[in-house]
Amino acid sequence: MKEKIVNIELTPIHVPFKEGVVNVMESGEGGLGMAIPSEEPWLGGDFVICRLTSNDGTIGIADVYLWIPEDGTLPEHVTHSISKALSKYVLGENPFNLKRIRQRMDNNMPRNEIAKALLINACIDLMGKITGRPACDLMGGRSVDEIPLAALIPLNDAKTMKLYAKAFYQAGFRSFRYKLGRNINEDVEISQTLRDTLGPEVRLRVDYNQAYRPQEAVRAIKAIEPYGIDYAEQPVGIDDFLGLAYVQKRVDTPLMVHESFFSLKDFIVLVELQAVGVLGINHCRPGGIPNAIQAIDYAWQRGLGVVIHDQSLGISAAMLTHLATAKYHSINHATELFGHVMLEDDLIVSPLKFKKGMVKVPEGPGWGVELDEKALEKYKTEPIITIQ
Repeated sequence: MKEKIVNIELTPIHVPFKEGVVNVMESGEGGLGMAIPSEEPWLGGDFVICRLTSNDGTIGIADVYLWIPEDGTLPEHVTHSISKALSKYVLGENPFNLKRIRQRMDNNMPRNEIAKALLINACIDLMGKITGRPACDLMGGRSVDEIPLAALIPLNDAKTMKLYAKAFYQAGFRSFRYKLGRNINEDVEISQTLRDTLGPEVRLRVDYNQAYRPQEAVRAIKAIEPYGIDYAEQPVGIDDFLGLAYVQKRVDTPLMVHESFFSLKDFIVLVELQAVGVLGINHCRPGGIPNAIQAIDYAWQRGLGVVIHDQSLGISAAMLTHLATAKYHSINHATELFGHVMLEDDLIVSPLKFKKGMVKVPEGPGWGVELDEKALEKYKTEPIITIQ
């Protein structure tokens, strides 16, 4: 029987942060634990979960994470884009025809990479379920069974950030992403404190969350370079590509973009402008796992660094571990997965196995995880949208 997608279900959900996480962020910079100039509250995560059903009853799942200050997208943007337009290029299609599905979506609806990614990634899980193979087998195979992770330290005073760093170090982490951007003097104090606390062998990366203008960003990055920084994330505004190029050409530390990267074209333009040195990627912003693989391969061929990062539910965390193991030898920075630390539920039946700064790649078919139906019912913010 020829496989065919016959049903799409979309469920918007909101999962609160753990109480301890909220307390940590509220005590930090801007009540968010970072220097991003946002007035939007950040008390949990908004997601859309997608289920695709094939004509033999097999189900593939995926999800996307949304936060307005970073991606300018609401859950209803995603659900409306799919229900009103993109669904017609998926229903009736063979899930294995990813290129055809993607091309039809692009031909009829430009941009909207997050909505397209939700559908494409659910197709990949469906492909794995139909064949009985783990998703990484469809991406080139499993290079390793465990993926090294980085810890996240929110912006606070140097003493408090030191305590967080020591706790993560004792838990087995050896790569640390920490927030900066309050002012240059405090950036230096924090960086020196963390390097002195953690020692010369650990790897440090910083995230400015758009805190500085280009000239100030140059001074800020140069000031912390003596402390051995792997890369500096998003030092200037989200749309300031020329500002990023200005900074990158004047500092030795590679820049990484997060808020500025929302398509393959964004990344190519940034590379051609010589505005970045590290590709920060997840499963949805490039438009799905296949596009993420293209971006990783492009970065590797250009001699750039790669890091996988996301604030994910269990489904997305599974997706990214499959991507990380398949492209393991092209990724030279520890992966960032923070959802299991921050969110009160991961919405999967059996949580991923995190231990000593590592995560185990799931072994079942597709993403290797099962959606928790009771949790879905608990956290959904609207009725399930069914499209046939």
